[in-house]
Amino acid sequence: MTQINLTSNRLIRNIIMLGDYMIALLIILLTVKYAPIRILRPNVLLMSSIMAMTCAQVGFSTILHHHYASIDRVLARLTGLVFTYGLLLYGVCVLYKWIIGPVIAGKTMGAVVILTFVVLLIARLVESFMIKVGRMKGRNSRALIFVGDIERIKGILKDIDHTATTGLRLVGYFAPEENSELSELMLYFGDYQKLAWRLNTQKRWADEVYCALPSSEKELNKRLIDYCMHHVIHFYYVPLFISEYGNYLAPSMIGSQVVFANFTEPLLDPTNRLLKRTFDVVISVTLILLLLPFLPLVLLCIELQSPGNPFFSQMRTGLGGKDFRMWKFRSMHINRDADKVQATKNDPRKYPFGSFMRATSIDELPQLWNIFIGDMSLVGPRPHMRSHTEEYSKLIDEYMLRHYIRPGLTGWAQTTGFRGETAELWQMEGRVKRDIWYIQNWTFWLDVRITFRTICQVFWKDKQAY
Repeated sequence: MTQINLTSNRLIRNIIMLGDYMIALLIILLTVKYAPIRILRPNVLLMSSIMAMTCAQVGFSTILHHHYASIDRVLARLTGLVFTYGLLLYGVCVLYKWIIGPVIAGKTMGAVVILTFVVLLIARLVESFMIKVGRMKGRNSRALIFVGDIERIKGILKDIDHTATTGLRLVGYFAPEENSELSELMLYFGDYQKLAWRLNTQKRWADEVYCALPSSEKELNKRLIDYCMHHVIHFYYVPLFISEYGNYLAPSMIGSQVVFANFTEPLLDPTNRLLKRTFDVVISVTLILLLLPFLPLVLLCIELQSPGNPFFSQMRTGLGGKDFRMWKFRSMHINRDADKVQATKNDPRKYPFGSFMRATSIDELPQLWNIFIGDMSLVGPRPHMRSHTEEYSKLIDEYMLRHYIRPGLTGWAQTTGFRGETAELWQMEGRVKRDIWYIQNWTFWLDVRITFRTICQVFWKDKQAY
């Protein structure tokens, strides 16, 4: 199914893309003038830069003009843009050398790519600020109206970032009766009779309409669709009956027909599985090699504050509901409750360096070995203790669906506010809901996005990291 991504006018996108070209060409001109060694003829290098940037923009053009453009997604797209640009530019240099024979300065090319990334990153920050300022003043915005069942409207609002900087304005809602919670966010326009009257008397009053009318209002629903078509308004229907089944049914396509299946999973595709596994192996091996020199220091700190085995292993539930042994640096004193009780904020079992490791996720690093051998993935649902699997599988119907794929070192739930202790059932339900969403909506770039979010959490301490 296509993910709805509300976009602003294309002028913003085109201006940003034009800025990307200008920055790339400016850096090339500076390289031609000040580089200690000639790479290519200036005219050839400039043309190569334009072609490389054009190809890179095809796959990784800016998304700042999207109303849903989080910083991690912007950063992931920018990384892909510069990496592709640099790779293509270097490829042209190699081809030119093979045909003509000039000198290629590898270090100079590397400096060009790094400088391009830094300048474009600064440009993205400035562009993002300017767009947000404009939206806060009411420009570049879209007006949203909601129709139908109050609970479904609330459900839609949970998935829409309607802060002023996104440019999505909540104008009002039509419902059988007024709801105080919704009325704090937007105007109450009236019941369905008021909507029918307004369709006859009013001109265009929205950019987006989200409709959750019951089946008994079939005629009104049809009139609303016709009205939106004639006034160039985007209409989105939220089927009420699907909500009765919770997370069990997900939309899929059979030809031109929309059907609802009990589960969809992009990783059933062998190509997607290979891509994800390659990503896991490359990242895990790279990190293991980079972190290996620091291992003695970590082991020494653990030994000084809490003598005993510096590693902690525990049986967790993994792919297909099968158990595997997960490894961590031991962050607590040796105790009998390790396999039963979750860590709490002021847990007396933790020692000082152990608390630091948990706050910075250093204790999780031995799981890179689990990733390398295939027990885990870099990104996926966090594996739970056996006791929790047994407990929550009885309380949450969809709980076992999270085991359709390998568990992860980090995950969508952990980067969206559901990390750490699950003292109440709603916390686990929220985690499971996000895990299932990740499985059903997996893409390679979603993994990259979650990885960036996780890195940010390491440097900007997560309050739930204890």
